[in-house]
Amino acid sequence: MMTVSHVLVPVDFSEQSMKALDCAKTLAEKFAASLHVLTVVPDPFVLPDPGPLFVPPPEKYKEGLRQAESHLRRLLTHAEREKLHAAVAVAFGDPYREITEYVRRGSIDLIVMGTHGRGGVAHALMGSVAEKIVRSAPCPVLTVR
Repeated sequence: MMTVSHVLVPVDFSEQSMKALDCAKTLAEKFAASLHVLTVVPDPFVLPDPGPLFVPPPEKYKEGLRQAESHLRRLLTHAEREKLHAAVAVAFGDPYREITEYVRRGSIDLIVMGTHGRGGVAHALMGSVAEKIVRSAPCPVLTVR
């Protein structure tokens, strides 16, 4: 039987990731596992099409990280954080790399993540973080559409 002690849910604040968060909260409660909620502020230089070359000043990166952390903290009530022994984290960089690094550092047993359900050209051009995670994660991944 699989033991689940640590559940990770990466969120990007989209509708799909909020559904994944709800599912992860339920699973963490059922398994009596701790819940880890991670958001990654993408580095514009690792995106497939960062747009016109513009390097924001360092303050903009810091402000983006502060805003992401503020939004992240509002996703769980104080009671939920205590009940689920929740940890929230913000990272900066390539979402795929940051999620996989967090999994390795945090001894994560299960990843629950939303998918955007892109198909065709959009998927071919942008790839899918969820698909890459499913293919390479060292633990089970539950995708929520």
